Amino acid sequence: MSEPALDIVAIGNAIVDVIAQADDAFIASEGLSKGAMQLLFTTEEAEALYAKMGPGVEASGGSAANTVAGIAALGGRCGFIGQVADDELGKVFRHDITALGVAFDTPVRSGEPATARSLILVTPDGERTMNTFLGASQHLPASALDTNLIESAAILYLEGYLWDPEDPRAAMDKAIDIARNAGGRVAFTLSDGFCVDRHRGDFLKLLDDGRIDILFANEDEIMSLHETDDFDAAVAATAAKTPLLVVTRSEKGAIAVKDGERVTVSAEPIDRVVDATGAGDQFAAGFLAGQAEGRSIEDSLIMGAVCAAEVIQHYGPRPEADIKELVRQRLG
Repeated sequence: MSEPALDIVAIGNAIVDVIAQADDAFIASEGLSKGAMQLLFTTEEAEALYAKMGPGVEASGGSAANTVAGIAALGGRCGFIGQVADDELGKVFRHDITALGVAFDTPVRSGEPATARSLILVTPDGERTMNTFLGASQHLPASALDTNLIESAAILYLEGYLWDPEDPRAAMDKAIDIARNAGGRVAFTLSDGFCVDRHRGDFLKLLDDGRIDILFANEDEIMSLHETDDFDAAVAATAAKTPLLVVTRSEKGAIAVKDGERVTVSAEPIDRVVDATGAGDQFAAGFLAGQAEGRSIEDSLIMGAVCAAEVIQHYGPRPEADIKELVRQRLG
């Protein structure tokens, strides 16, 4: 079999982050819950709030898209599959992610709903109030999959957030088969405890059927998966179902279990946490990049910890510093 052309191809929500400054009076006048995340359910709601926001910075976002952005920053070869609409924000997403060197050729979707966006209002105290419209990203059909792109990757990475709607769920199910038939590995992130609560049966079946080669989770998600408060028991139960389990534990570092062997690393030292958004996404980026480079599990965990530490020291879910250089300094 020939060498894979790409290291990682990810499937996830294609979201444009729009970040703008706002004062507390604006948050109150719009009836928003400061510091929280709320969903916007219609294009009209999203457009109305967008129109009232001040000048903003627009950039492609979404959990798996953030991860491939991190991998690309580390020098990895990546592709992304996600649904945008035929509109201005769809063009912003495409331009932004391809400018990073990520292959993105998913056809646009015409008509409603509009491209997904997260309208993020930052108050003077640094609090981020997020208003997310999932829009077109929830309508990725299996027919939009680029089979050649998936087959060309060493690892297919799937975002648990996208398991909710029926079309993307069917698309990811098909993508798993394409990747495995081509000899690739399949990585899956549980994404959120609420996702686990809704889809516990599906996620466990994926593991029981041997369709997941690398599972990413945090402490809460792994315990929720097995409905237990016993972290070690949850880890043991999950590790028995997948070749490689990676669990992040915030300031306690991270662990991985491969073939029954547990590896633990500490969190990287930082000055202070500014914004934890994207920490899990960038940890996955570092770890997957390490695996793509053929590094050890320990070194891959350290790469994940370095990337997570960088991203939580500034606003936004993507690296700003030269993370490739940070990894070089840490590991040589």
